Amino acid sequence: MRRTREDREILALALPALGALIAEPVFLLADSAIVGHLGTPALAGLGIAATVLATLVNLAVFLAYGTTGAVARLLGAGDVRGALRQGVDGCWLAVILGAATAALMVPLTPLVVGAFGPAATEVAGAAEAYLWASLPGLPAMLLVLAGTGVLRGLQDTRTPLVVAAVGAVANVGLNLVLVYGVGGWSGLGIVGSALGTVLAQLGMAVAFVRVIARGAGERGVALTPSWPGVRRAFGAGMPLLVRTLAMRVALVAATVAATALGTAELAAHQIAFTTWTFLALALDALAIAAQAMIGRRLGAGDAAAAREVTRRLVTWALLFGVGTGALLALARPVYVPLFSADPQVRDLLASALLVAAVLQPLAAWVFALDGVLIGAGDGRFLAVASALTLVAFLPALALVSSADLGLTALWWSIGVWMLARWLLLAWRARGPAWLVTGAVRA
Repeated sequence: MRRTREDREILALALPALGALIAEPVFLLADSAIVGHLGTPALAGLGIAATVLATLVNLAVFLAYGTTGAVARLLGAGDVRGALRQGVDGCWLAVILGAATAALMVPLTPLVVGAFGPAATEVAGAAEAYLWASLPGLPAMLLVLAGTGVLRGLQDTRTPLVVAAVGAVANVGLNLVLVYGVGGWSGLGIVGSALGTVLAQLGMAVAFVRVIARGAGERGVALTPSWPGVRRAFGAGMPLLVRTLAMRVALVAATVAATALGTAELAAHQIAFTTWTFLALALDALAIAAQAMIGRRLGAGDAAAAREVTRRLVTWALLFGVGTGALLALARPVYVPLFSADPQVRDLLASALLVAAVLQPLAAWVFALDGVLIGAGDGRFLAVASALTLVAFLPALALVSSADLGLTALWWSIGVWMLARWLLLAWRARGPAWLVTGAVRA
């Protein structure tokens, strides 16, 4: 494939973004590998807790995605100071939302875990313990999202890569020590895994604040919140919140369905889901490039360039998707034993991962188009489209559950969901409605 200027820019943004994006699933994969050796109930409990925690964090992903597009538009229009002001307000919004969500979840944790219907008391206890230990870290987790979005919008994906890499390494070390202990100390078990991730996220949040504060100081942007700006950031993020909520409904429903299948199925699904998340975010590196590049070009008033970037992004997405799918399929014999010694869990996991591998090219295409429309600020369409995809997915999932078709069929129903997303996003991308130019999308 002949390289163009757009290709070089895509790779310059996407490759560093790839490393930063996989930090969160690396945290969860490390947790899964470490907690998995505490026993199947602990691993199943982590499956529930990780789904709840990921839902809480991902509902606020607009802090990263919306901020990226908004900051990139202002940058494309030549308003660097306005871009930084937007970023600072987004960070304040992250802290406020994180603290409020954590306070709300403290009393609700037993009810939320119980809603999954875990078959064993040990599974529910492990899930509750992990969640309670994780909640104090929510403000830092959301601040990491916002800080990442600010720097991406400023076309800097390298700094988030460095921060994420250091955080991932620290997370593994902290988890090993806190879960199993050192010397004569026996460790904290599954609670130690949660605390290790919280400490790593806190360190990452501090790093982002320092970088953004330095840039704001150079441009004379105050670090105190501009409350009208915070409210605007919240309002602009609502369509993306609806989009993410619909997606989380789909993924949580899949975990509930896996829970009903049994403890071994839930344990295998948790690992498969974490692996899917890992690969999805790896593929989402192209979506991050799309958000930054599309936002900047539309901010500069160049709709034709936005079209060309979209075309090149889809080409790269298909190449990446084929590559990750082949890698996952071939790596299963070595990869699966890392997470459990239970033969039933291993067999279930191997089958689920094969389905995930087949779906990778389609998933990559979907993520690229999703990033294009987020970068364009087309949040209202994305909100409606995400809700509509549930109409295809939930009946397919219900059929799997009612007929007790097993974990592999559950993962094929996820393929139905991805196909529905692709149909809607591809239709929108072909039309002109998303190509709105200017510093701020009306």
